[in-house]
Amino acid sequence: MERVLGIGGYFLRAADPAALGAWYRDHLGVGADEDGLWRQEAGMTVFAPFESETDYFGSRAQQTMLNFRVRDLDAMLGQLRAKGADVAEEIQDMEGVGRFGWVTDPEGNRIELWQPN
Repeated sequence: MERVLGIGGYFLRAADPAALGAWYRDHLGVGADEDGLWRQEAGMTVFAPFESETDYFGSRAQQTMLNFRVRDLDAMLGQLRAKGADVAEEIQDMEGVGRFGWVTDPEGNRIELWQPN
């Protein structure tokens, strides 16, 4: 049986695609080129469906949530706050899994940041 090899892309609707792309580049360091290609570091990817009534993604209108792996969650959250980003105060520690924090992009999409153990 054939199987997928990994995440090949993540696509967002945006009122201003260029501005949202710049926000991801300037705030999170997503270094996509002019064709949208981003060479990321190797690592784990979690695929997990959630209950339809979950509040975990923030707004119920948000059907998916992007999760980025980070090296240093505290440094990333501090960097985002310094740039005026909408960063949630809560940090979650999951034993054996890692630490989690959240930021909301300028178009209202909640993003999870994960520092794996």
